[in-house]
Amino acid sequence: MNLNDDQRQEVRAWVQEGLKLSEIQKRLESRFGLRLTYMEVRFLMDDLKVMPKDPAPAPAPPPVPPAPAGAGPATRPGDDSADDSTEQSGALPGTGSVQVGLDRLARPGAMISGSVTFSDGQSGQWFIDEMGQLGLAMKQKGYRPPAADIEEFQLKLQQLLARQGY
Repeated sequence: MNLNDDQRQEVRAWVQEGLKLSEIQKRLESRFGLRLTYMEVRFLMDDLKVMPKDPAPAPAPPPVPPAPAGAGPATRPGDDSADDSTEQSGALPGTGSVQVGLDRLARPGAMISGSVTFSDGQSGQWFIDEMGQLGLAMKQKGYRPPAADIEEFQLKLQQLLARQGY
């Protein structure tokens, strides 16, 4: 791999632009007629003492309180037939006013899902994804349930899932 000084500078500029090794490999072929393997491009980067930067990680979504459940059937946007796809659990004996429901058919991307209504009347949907993580999608954006409701929700959800054999 014999590159002249101008070509080396241009390759360094590509790295500064944030190009990935595969993109640099393609540019080397199109600009300089150099057909290099991916490994040869890695060696070239080492020779030039530069390395493409890793892309900045996407910002993590804000943590969702683990409190999924709700009274009433869960609905999907534009879905008016929620009564056909939801099993209502209602309030469990001996607990407060948080209500948790279970969908008969899990929402897309979830292993299991349902609805929740907190003591202040705010409602939304809960779901457990393929990774086993609990998510909560509230109807009111930015809503955070009270801490006592979260604890009650978790307890009711756990009881509901145990009764259903999950």
